[in-house]
Amino acid sequence: MAKRDYYEVLGVQKNASKDDIKKAYRKLAIQYHPDKNPGNREAEERFKEATEAYEVLGDDQKKAAYDQFGFAGVDGMTGQGDFSQTFRGFEDIFGDFSGIFDTFFGGGSRRSSGGVRQGANLRYDIEIPFKDAVFGTKVEIQYTKNDACPSCSGSGAMGGSGKKVCPVCQGSGQVRHSQGFFSVASPCHNCHGEGYIIEQPCHDCGGTGTQKKRQKIMVTIPAGVENGKRVVIPRQGDAGPGGGPPGDLYVFIRIKPHEYFERQGLDLYCAVPISITQAALGAEIHVATLDGKTLKVKIPPGTPNGKLLRIRDEGVPSGGRRGSFWIKLMVQIPSKLSRRGKELLEELSRVEGENNSPKPMALSEISEQ
Repeated sequence: MAKRDYYEVLGVQKNASKDDIKKAYRKLAIQYHPDKNPGNREAEERFKEATEAYEVLGDDQKKAAYDQFGFAGVDGMTGQGDFSQTFRGFEDIFGDFSGIFDTFFGGGSRRSSGGVRQGANLRYDIEIPFKDAVFGTKVEIQYTKNDACPSCSGSGAMGGSGKKVCPVCQGSGQVRHSQGFFSVASPCHNCHGEGYIIEQPCHDCGGTGTQKKRQKIMVTIPAGVENGKRVVIPRQGDAGPGGGPPGDLYVFIRIKPHEYFERQGLDLYCAVPISITQAALGAEIHVATLDGKTLKVKIPPGTPNGKLLRIRDEGVPSGGRRGSFWIKLMVQIPSKLSRRGKELLEELSRVEGENNSPKPMALSEISEQ
């Protein structure tokens, strides 16, 4: 199969800057790296192709030769088996090449600069009532986490026997394998990526430094929290292996819908039924709020169905302020009338007159009433 033009492979123009070439290669390398596409031969070939293209276009001398003579100008200058020089170029692009793939492809825990790994973050889902989400609450939760082993104080070693540097990976936690044109890093099989070996593992935790523990904690839910938001509780996740620091606990919040109230941002809404006479003549009604208060609300005469009344500072509290409380007035048309009621409405119709040929109205006119 004919080789593709290197500029075409990276998707850049011939006058692309060195930074643009790096960015283009970085994107392709992440997309097609073998660690992300195990067993995918096509992805492997695309990764090789992109790497070869970057090896040429990322080097000023090779790029000049390729621009002048094409593939003939760089024949024998790519894929020479010594991957170290090209890999150092990768580190210019990615910083820590293996670290970025840990991030993209699910490294289990984070390793600090001192070589100690942080424990995994944990997730806990809770469902709380609508009212508690509006005004805030405290919730006790129970969950299981990996805690530091009390027998070895989280070190994983029995009786202070300590650790020694892994002889296979020399403490790096990784070994590299050449696979044709490229090199792939994988966790060391001897130390399982830790970089060290425990000479005498703790009998209680098997050398992991952690044990399962059932824990209860109180979680403070802030007032005004929204559905799907999370509360982060630092250092309440799994303890790190070998005495590493614990991860965090992420509490995700689901809110039960309320029977009467709804929410939009910091505003609360509810619908209140009123009679025809209250809508026509005006009235004063009492409306219960979410926090149990009773508000006296004045209905103006001639109120149309669906009119919204706004009451400030009775909505959702947040940051020292509160939203508004909106009351939607729903005019109830009686389905059954007493004889006297029917007589009164018929009399009203005669007195006020009925328009049996109403003129159409724009929807905007209705909403403005």
